[in-house]
Order: sequence, then structure tokens, then C-alpha cells
Amino acid sequence: MLRLFVGIGMPEPIQDALVGLGEGIPGASWVFYENYHITLRFLGDMPESDAADIDLSLAGIDAPAFDLRLQGLGHFGHLQKARSLWAAVEANPMLAHLRSKVEAACVRAGAEPERRKFKPHITLARIKGETGHHLADYLARNNLFTAGPFTVDHFTLFRSDRISGIHRYQALADYPLSGAGDSNYEELPAA
Repeated sequence: MLRLFVGIGMPEPIQDALVGLGEGIPGASWVFYENYHITLRFLGDMPESDAADIDLSLAGIDAPAFDLRLQGLGHFGHLQKARSLWAAVEANPMLAHLRSKVEAACVRAGAEPERRKFKPHITLARIKGETGHHLADYLARNNLFTAGPFTVDHFTLFRSDRISGIHRYQALADYPLSGAGDSNYEELPAA
């Protein structure tokens, strides 16, 4: 079984900007910089044969490259008991278009339709327990955060493994967007 998701990895300058946000909330579990991404579609656990079908379907996506910008921060859950902290992705119709194509490709390959509304973000930290005033103070200090723009020239099928309580993501396949390369599909070497 493989635990999979489709996402957009962050270029190094954006990773560097996000790393600078990684402190100031006691008890927060901060995401490693190499794991920063925008999830386009979480697939969950599936057999390798189903993963091959997903890969084949994603390889058929034709969508243009586009620019994105990060602007602001947010959280899931109530302020005093948030579950996670994230950097917001500025609204972009090209991102929504790509997300729609990824969703359709996954459903064509046999995945159940996604029921949750798409809210593009980059998870910065996972939070357990009460945050008290710490999260409110953190958001007040960092609410003007911006990064980018940066060009999205591909999206990726990732494998997620939890090793010794730490999430590690491995890129399984990279799918170039139009104008971003000569081929429609490029498989990445296994790490």
C-alpha cells in the first residue's frame, strides 16, 4: 500500500521565506521545509496497481504553467484550539483550473470524488492542545506575510511515509505544465 497525494512543491526561495515563520508557538510541530507543498488532491492509502492508474491519468493532463503568490496566514480550527497553521495562497483561476483537471483525472482513474472544498494553502505547523494567546500573537506579528510570485511549471505525485513519527514525502512522478518543457510527462528517479 502507498499513501499518496498530488501537489505542488515549493521552490527554494519560497521554502526559505516560509522557514522564517517557523517559531513562536509553543508546542507546535513545525513542518520540515522540504515538505512544504500545496495539496491539489489527497488520495490516501492505495495499492500500487491503483497508483499506476492514477499516474497514467495524471500524465494526460494538459494545463498551462502559471504564477502564484502567497499572502497571509490562517489556521484550521478555533483560534484557541487550532489544529494547524498555514500560509495562504492568493486566489488564482489557473490554480483552480489545474486542481479541477487533477480531480477529474483522479476520479477517472477510480478515486472517490473529493467532498471537501479546495482551500489552497501550505501547512506550516500542526498544533495539539490549547494555544492560549500564542497563536493570536503569532498571527498579529506575521499577518502581512507575502512571498512570490513564483512560477508553477509542474505538479507532482507524492508518496507520504511516516517514519519515527515524522512525515517524509517522496516525489514519485513529475508532470510538466504547458510551456514548461518539451514532454507531457517525466518520471522522477526514486530517492
